[in-house]
Amino acid sequence: MSGSTALPPWLPTAPCTPGDCAAHPDTGPPAERAGAVLAAARLAGGIGTVLLGLLLAPATGLLPAAARLALVRGWVRTVLRAFGVRVRYEGAADVLPGPLLVVANHVSWLDVPLVAAVLPGRMVAKTEVRRWPVLGTLAALGGTLFIDRDRLRALPGTVRAMTGVLDAGGRVVVFPEGSTWCGRAGGRFRPAAFQAALDSGCAVLPVRLDYRPTGAAAYVGDDPLGPSLWRVVRTRRLTADVRVMDPLRGGPRHPDRRALAEAAQRAVARDTANRSSPSVHQRDSSRSAAASSLRTPA
Repeated sequence: MSGSTALPPWLPTAPCTPGDCAAHPDTGPPAERAGAVLAAARLAGGIGTVLLGLLLAPATGLLPAAARLALVRGWVRTVLRAFGVRVRYEGAADVLPGPLLVVANHVSWLDVPLVAAVLPGRMVAKTEVRRWPVLGTLAALGGTLFIDRDRLRALPGTVRAMTGVLDAGGRVVVFPEGSTWCGRAGGRFRPAAFQAALDSGCAVLPVRLDYRPTGAAAYVGDDPLGPSLWRVVRTRRLTADVRVMDPLRGGPRHPDRRALAEAAQRAVARDTANRSSPSVHQRDSSRSAAASSLRTPA
């Protein structure tokens, strides 16, 4: 999708833009920048690890479910390390066996491997991701549930598909803000996906994702994947924090999908309630990138 394409009015959007929210790799303090040789090595290593996963993906279908999930966790953690991302996990991710709806705030394309490294499951993504080189094929092989965001009438079908996965004992991962945000501010959690948790009777597990420096990871607005990848590998100490919160369930306190979505949003936002947050439009860079956003209805 190009920046000139008009978006349907029902799609969630963020005020975040690459020029205001994403840090250009050549304008930050020298101490925060990796050298060009190291950045190129990270980029080659990360892409090589992704391609290796693509080659081995068909064979994983022959493995038992537990072994396959362990392999996925190991592979995505290797991908993150190859791209130079340091990861810290907090909270208990394995306290709930069986079906689970995992919901997280959405900052970057890095969110997907970060969550998959601790809570692998069927991701929900926009249909455009299916057409991404390499990554789209991997997403399809991983069982991603694709949303046609231009067809609002298709959303109930996606919710039914999510419910089917949960009813079968699987795990579904969704970013209910419906669009990437810069990390200094967040969007409202859209309630549609939470209906699947209510229909299947499973728990909802909120997850909070944070990056330091935030601008290096932000993948917002009309931001193409290439410049975003270069920002990531060019950052010397890019750190990601993944905080797994307490699970939520439908019931008297959360009787419908809207109440459940609001509770999950509060849980995810609680960590940052006492932190000072610069304006969404505070500039991290003096140059902008240009061309495609990560928006999905939820």
